[in-house]
Amino acid sequence: MLSTTRSTLRNTDVLVAGGGLAGLSTAVFLAQQGVDCLLLEQRPELSGHPRARGVHPRAMELMRAAGVEDELRAMPSARLLAGNSGVIAARSLAGPELAVLDEKYVMDVTADVGPLSPTGWCLCHQGELEDVLRGRAERLGVALRFSTELLSFTQDDEGVTARVRDRTTGVERTLKARYLVAADGAHSGVRDTLGIPFDGETLGHYVNIHFRADLTEPLAGRRFLLCYTAGEEVRGALMPLDNASDWLLHVAYDPRESDLESFTEERCADLVRAATGVADLRPRIRSVSPWEGAARTAGRFREGRVFLVGDAAHVMPPSGGFGSSTGIQDAHNLAWKLAAVLDGWAGAGLLDSYDEERRPICEATVEQAALRSKDRPRLTEPGEHRSVHPGIVEDALVWLSWRYRSSAVTAWDEGVLPGYGVWSAENDGRPGSRAPHLRLRRGGAELSVLDLFGDRPVLLTGPDNRDWQEAARAVSHELGVPLALYGIGSELTDVDDRWPELYGVTARGAVLVRPDGVVAWRCADVPIFAKNTLSGVVARLLGKDAGKDEEQ
Repeated sequence: MLSTTRSTLRNTDVLVAGGGLAGLSTAVFLAQQGVDCLLLEQRPELSGHPRARGVHPRAMELMRAAGVEDELRAMPSARLLAGNSGVIAARSLAGPELAVLDEKYVMDVTADVGPLSPTGWCLCHQGELEDVLRGRAERLGVALRFSTELLSFTQDDEGVTARVRDRTTGVERTLKARYLVAADGAHSGVRDTLGIPFDGETLGHYVNIHFRADLTEPLAGRRFLLCYTAGEEVRGALMPLDNASDWLLHVAYDPRESDLESFTEERCADLVRAATGVADLRPRIRSVSPWEGAARTAGRFREGRVFLVGDAAHVMPPSGGFGSSTGIQDAHNLAWKLAAVLDGWAGAGLLDSYDEERRPICEATVEQAALRSKDRPRLTEPGEHRSVHPGIVEDALVWLSWRYRSSAVTAWDEGVLPGYGVWSAENDGRPGSRAPHLRLRRGGAELSVLDLFGDRPVLLTGPDNRDWQEAARAVSHELGVPLALYGIGSELTDVDDRWPELYGVTARGAVLVRPDGVVAWRCADVPIFAKNTLSGVVARLLGKDAGKDEEQ
């Protein structure tokens, strides 16, 4: 019999509930900024199941900032799938092709995004991505507790008190944290406890069948991302993990008619043979995992000292490859704000901006994924001549050109696509948008302007920046904000001479960029009272205005 001994576990700044992709990302981003955090995961180990595959360019920018970009690209799936592209439909892998996904909104993973980003797609599957993040978290000193579940929690003005249980020994402990981050998945117990609605629609139920079989012959040299199969015996999708013998098969099923137990090894092997079109194939079934194709967003992403990230905050179908990358962006947006408040250089009001910013973007991204999912049947129905839904926006806009509107950015001016609210027509340095990629040179090394951001606000200026330097020093001292300043054209060389054009300022202007690489404010030219102007902006954006409540 397991023990039910109770004891007190050490205090921590941030408790992260859930050790999947969003939870691990949160822990890494927090630890990079020196925040003490403890991560709980009820499973004894990471699953290793491939599940989602692919990290889009913005999420790869964040992996670059986390110091794991090269490690991700060196993972087996990333190396082997580096040249894959395109989505096709066929009766079976060995059968005739029906169609190719070739719509204007699609930007292929092999497309050159060099003018937009210092990095690009990585087709590393989620199991390997989680392994890399776990390793990075451990190197940063994150306390990872597997086989540990969150039983209950309460919160007050001082923090969160959580009761947790070691599932191996049965020992229960009480833990106190300043904040709780719920990364406990689509069926989030934390979200349910808080009574936060999770509205949306179910698009279907599926199982992932991970199998091994040599499909080199029916593959016939093709290197696609996904092959929808539309045979009489099975409608699903085949995903290569190594372009040879490691594969995923998605199969739709009705849970009212069959349960997961019905997907025996024999049945799964039959489904694989039907999808591949190889009647005598003898696949080795490695794992079977159910999942719901749904489009849902939580009614709020914050409740007091508790925050939702990843699938606890939103779920979306895999069409477009937005899901896991959106969760990474949640974690990155939240981490710097928690760090700033805990370190005392931002007021507690800054935390309100997490829900203000991420929820509208996530709602819009969920909608985009759902619209793409509903557009896919045209590939397997050649007689279907429906036009593309007018609400679908281009992939690159979803990846890189969202716009935040919150208390943590200044006036939100025009420039979004009519009718779509959160997507910018141009990534031109306007407040609330991701800082545009700019190639720089420092000494003999080339870098992106994005490499300058991470653990503190940054003031970007031109070469004639004496007034801005004096203002930045004064503001940093008076407000206690670790504000960095970089002169583009002085200590940093603008390789393509695009700084004023890309950021909408003159050579004497300045742009304030948050630690997450989002433009918070810009000033086209140096004002007469630069120090007063900058001080007022920084105080307001970081919730340090006079009279505002600050974190204890």
